[in-house]
Amino acid sequence: MNQETAYWMTLAHELPGWSFGNQNGWKNEDKMNLIIQFYHEKKMSIIDFFSLSTERWKTDFLLSDNRIFDLQNAKITIPNNAFLAENLQNSGIEVIPVISQDYSKTLKENLKITAPIVLYTKGNKQIMQENSVAIVGSRDASEVALDFTDNIAKRAGKEWKIVVSGFAKGVDKQALDSSIACKGQSIIVLPQGILTFESGFKTYYKQIIDDDVLVLSTFHPKAGWGKDLAMARNPIIYGLAKEIFVAEAKPSKNRQGKETKGGTWSGVVDGLRKGRTIYVRQPEKTERNDNLLLIEKGAVAIDFDGNILQQTEKPINVVIEKPIEEKIKEVLQNGKLTASDIISKLKLDWKNDKLKKELDKMSFIEIKKEGSKNYFKIKGNKETQLCLEDF
Repeated sequence: MNQETAYWMTLAHELPGWSFGNQNGWKNEDKMNLIIQFYHEKKMSIIDFFSLSTERWKTDFLLSDNRIFDLQNAKITIPNNAFLAENLQNSGIEVIPVISQDYSKTLKENLKITAPIVLYTKGNKQIMQENSVAIVGSRDASEVALDFTDNIAKRAGKEWKIVVSGFAKGVDKQALDSSIACKGQSIIVLPQGILTFESGFKTYYKQIIDDDVLVLSTFHPKAGWGKDLAMARNPIIYGLAKEIFVAEAKPSKNRQGKETKGGTWSGVVDGLRKGRTIYVRQPEKTERNDNLLLIEKGAVAIDFDGNILQQTEKPINVVIEKPIEEKIKEVLQNGKLTASDIISKLKLDWKNDKLKKELDKMSFIEIKKEGSKNYFKIKGNKETQLCLEDF
C-alpha cells in the first residue's frame, strides 16, 4: 500500500461538506485549490502537508481558523483510513488520487476543478486512458431507445472505444450488456462505495479478470446506494466519456405526479453549457420524449446508427432560453442579492430552497451573510481558474 493513500482518502472524505446548513464546509474546488497549492506550487507531498503545524497552515496557506479546525479533526482519522486502505488493497481495489498518472486524463480534462479527489477502481485501469463513449438515457427506456443503445455500444466495440455505464436499469444496463456481448471493454461507474458491490464483482468476475471491465467509484468505500449518490455519479459518467450519445431523455414524475426533467436532461444541458458536443437520437414523430428539445438546445441530431443528420432550421416559435447559470451571472453582475431578489428579478416560479440548491452547484457563487440575511454574489478571487494539467 502506498503510504500516501490514507491521506488522500482523508482529504477526499473526512472534511465537512459545504451546504446551506454549513456554509463553512468544503466544496470540491476548495480541496482542489489546496492540492494545487501544496502539490503544484510548493512541491509538497500530501504527507508533508498534513505534517505541518497549524501556524504553517495559517501563514503558508492562509487558512482560516475554521479550515484549520476541520483539518485537525480530519487528521485524527488517518490511522483508521490506513486500515481501510489496507483492506482495499487486499480486495484488489486500487486508490488513485487526482495527481496520479493513472488518473483518467479525460475525467480531469472535462471536470477540471470539480474532478473527484480520488478514484476507487478494480480491474483494468488502463482503459481509463482510451477513447470512450457514454450512452445515456431513461431508466424506463422504450424499445427503440434500447435497440439504439445496443447498436451504438456494438459500434463502439468495433472501433475499440470504451463504453462508460452508470449501471442503472434501462439504457445504462443495456449499454454495458451490449458491450460485453460483443467482447468490448467497459467502465462501470458505481452510485455507491466500491466495497458494497460484492454481488457485482461476482457477476462480472470473468470480465474483470480478462481486463474487459473496470469498476470505478468516487464515494467512500463503505457508502451504500443512495439517490444523492446516484445523482452525484452522473457528472462522472459524462466526465469519463470523450463522446456522449443520448438514447432517450424522458420526463420523470415527482411525488405529486407532476412531470419534471430527469437526470439525462440535466446532464445534457449542463454538458452543452460547458461547450461539449453531445449526440442525441432523432426521435420518431410518434415518440413522447425530450430528445427533440435537446436537439433544439444545441445537441447534434443523429440517426439510429449514430450518423450525424443535417440540421434543419429551428422553428421560428422555438425560444431557446439561456441556462439558469448564465441568467444568474447576469443578474449578479451589479452586486449582491438575496434568493428572493434573484427569483423576483428572473421571474422564476421557484421556492427559495430550490434556488439555493441550484446556487450550491455553481462554483462562481459566494455567500455573504449580513445580519439575518444571506446575500449571493459572484466570487471575486481567481483561484478556481487554476489548472490541473501539470499534475
